[in-house]
Amino acid sequence: MQQPDGIVLRPLAPGDSVDLMTALLHEAYAPLGALGLNYTAVDQSVETTRERIAGHECHVAERAGSIVGTATLHTDDRDRPQCACRPGMAYLSQFAVSPAFQRSGLGSALLAHIEARARALGFTSLALDTAIPATHLVAFYSRRGYATIGETRFPRKTYRSVIMAKPLRDNGV
Repeated sequence: MQQPDGIVLRPLAPGDSVDLMTALLHEAYAPLGALGLNYTAVDQSVETTRERIAGHECHVAERAGSIVGTATLHTDDRDRPQCACRPGMAYLSQFAVSPAFQRSGLGSALLAHIEARARALGFTSLALDTAIPATHLVAFYSRRGYATIGETRFPRKTYRSVIMAKPLRDNGV
C-alpha cells in the first residue's frame, strides 16, 4: 500500500523521542477521550509509553523528521487479551496517526506495514482491540479485513472492547 508523499515507515530508532511519541498518542486519542473513552493513550505518561513498547516492536511513520504515526507489534502473548493468544497470532497495540494525517491513507499504510512485518516474522494472523463505542474504528478495521473474535472489558476502562483479527496471507489479504 502506498503511503502519503514524504512518509517513511520504519522501526522506532534509539534516537527517537518517546516524549514526542507520547504527545502524538495524546493528540491522536484526544477525540476518543472527548467521547468518554478512557483509552490508556489518552493521557498516559512517557514512562507508560516506554513500558508499553518495551520488549515489542514499535514502528513509526516519519515525515520531515517528525513522528506522525506509530504502532506496536506484539510477537508474544504478553499484554493482550486471552482470546488473542492463539498460535500464529501477532497483536497490534498503541496504533495512532497524527490528526493532521488522518484520512490521508497513512493509517491504512501503517496498518499494512505492520501486517507485512508480522507476516515476515511467520505469523498467520494479526489481532487488535478497540472500544465497541468507537464505531468508526470498528468500521475502519472491518473494511481492512478484520473480523470480531471476542469481546472483553479491560481493567479500569469505561467501555467494553471488541477483539478483531485478520488472516495474513501472502497476497496481503
